[in-house]
Amino acid sequence: MKEFLLDLLFPKSCLGCRKEGTYLCQDCFALIEISDRVFTESKEITAVFFAADYDNLLVKKLIRNFKYQPFAKDLAKILASVIIIYFQNLEKQPSFLEDKNDFILVPIPTHKKRLRWRGFNQAEEIAKILSARWKIPLVNDALIKTRKTLSQLNLPQEIRKKNVQGVFLCPTPELVKEKKIILVDDVFTTGATMEEAARALKKGNPKEIYGIVVAKANP
Repeated sequence: MKEFLLDLLFPKSCLGCRKEGTYLCQDCFALIEISDRVFTESKEITAVFFAADYDNLLVKKLIRNFKYQPFAKDLAKILASVIIIYFQNLEKQPSFLEDKNDFILVPIPTHKKRLRWRGFNQAEEIAKILSARWKIPLVNDALIKTRKTLSQLNLPQEIRKKNVQGVFLCPTPELVKEKKIILVDDVFTTGATMEEAARALKKGNPKEIYGIVVAKANP
């Protein structure tokens, strides 16, 4: 019922060319430049795979319409598709797409107040699609966010670490013990959020931690 009302109030139209009926038509999807890069400079994470650049205006529109009003939940399918195509294009496939033993997907959690406001956790919606596609278990309660924080994207670089410091908790360490974890989020900028999440997860003694995001933004 909620989705019907949203379609009634906010009819779907392509965020690129305004063609009716879809949030992104095939012609505009083709304009998204898929990355072939991997970020390996994180202190807490083995590698962060990012599918596109946040500077791309269309990618930015997709993510913002997903996370903010009108909260277009269906955009999770498009954003997950960008990630899937990115991995299909990589010359060297990561180990979790070949040997899936001990791997789990863990979405970056959102605070309960923001969850009520938006109605869903955007990272979890993307992770659900990746889990179904890759047959990798999704563990959405491995992490919790203990307090509400300001949006990282709007904060100066020097404040971002303080904003998320100590904000994540791994309430059930046995869920991640000896697991290889793939953290999932929408945007990676300085890495403060994902590194803080990884730091909390390491208290459960996982084997390794990777990251996957739709887009990487410049700090």
